[in-house]
Amino acid sequence: MAARVFGQLPQGGTVHEITLAAGDLTVAVITLGAIIRDVRLAGVGHPLVLGFDDPASYVEHSPYFGAVCGRYGGRIARGRFTLDGRPYQLSLNENGKTHLHGGNVGFSRRLWDIVEVRGDSVVLRLVSPDGEEGYPGTLTAEVRYTVEAPATIRMEITAIANAPTVVNLLQHSYFNLDDSPDILDHRLQIFAGAYTPTDADLIPTGEVLTVAGSNFDFRTPRPVRQMRAGERIVYDKNFVVDRRRAAAPRPMARLSSPANGLTLAIESTEPGLQFYDGSYINVPVPGLGGRVYRANSGVCLEPQLFGDAPNHQSFPSSVLRPGETYRQVSTFAFARA
Repeated sequence: MAARVFGQLPQGGTVHEITLAAGDLTVAVITLGAIIRDVRLAGVGHPLVLGFDDPASYVEHSPYFGAVCGRYGGRIARGRFTLDGRPYQLSLNENGKTHLHGGNVGFSRRLWDIVEVRGDSVVLRLVSPDGEEGYPGTLTAEVRYTVEAPATIRMEITAIANAPTVVNLLQHSYFNLDDSPDILDHRLQIFAGAYTPTDADLIPTGEVLTVAGSNFDFRTPRPVRQMRAGERIVYDKNFVVDRRRAAAPRPMARLSSPANGLTLAIESTEPGLQFYDGSYINVPVPGLGGRVYRANSGVCLEPQLFGDAPNHQSFPSSVLRPGETYRQVSTFAFARA
């Protein structure tokens, strides 16, 4: 299926859209940020992700809806790390003191090149030059999205570099399975026995703590809405599924809607899963089909390495060296009860 023109960026550049389909699932992908823009399941009259109908809204108002974030998805404290004895300073794009999701532009705001298009898959490529946002080495990344029957999105991301660098690429879709104003009544299960606590700036402290007896125990399904001392708990934490990558995708999380019985099962080769409940969504422009997006309109479940890993030797390594290949495979499978 050929790509169509989705629109023009305010700063110049043409965004293309590719529609993928197999079984009961149809997925729209755009070249801006390798974004999954829309996901539709046959017989369901609403999108399953949050997104926009125009490129300008993504550039001006998107909290990373559907994007591939990099070169390092997640946060790096003070934008600093040391690699092979050499210090690096990255751009600071969050409160002037944190590097978030690759910096001021990042992969989520770059135009990716189309490498290959088929009816059920697309391959997009991005070259990030040495020094971009402060990162060392030229990095070449590719993402392949494949729609597999009956209703699964398979994402494979690979990357190579010509010099030692750090890499953590993640898919930042916000899911809403029943088109409700918020996802707080969705039920969530996370197959993780530990999590990485954070400081006031959401930077991991370096500890790995058990979820047992804590507010982070989602080993059995629970509503996203959890209360403590009469107030709702806000979730934006990395859950530790394992301490190393896996050769093949393993279960990470299962999200379900009691309202319509739809479920989403996520598997990945990554060791961590970032659970963000969307509490800070506040989009001033219409979303897909004119929808209004406010706090908790969608939930993010992002397979990844751990946040701030370049500064914590005990975390799974994010270092990529020449001759090595970064590879992540994650699947997002929708089903009806």
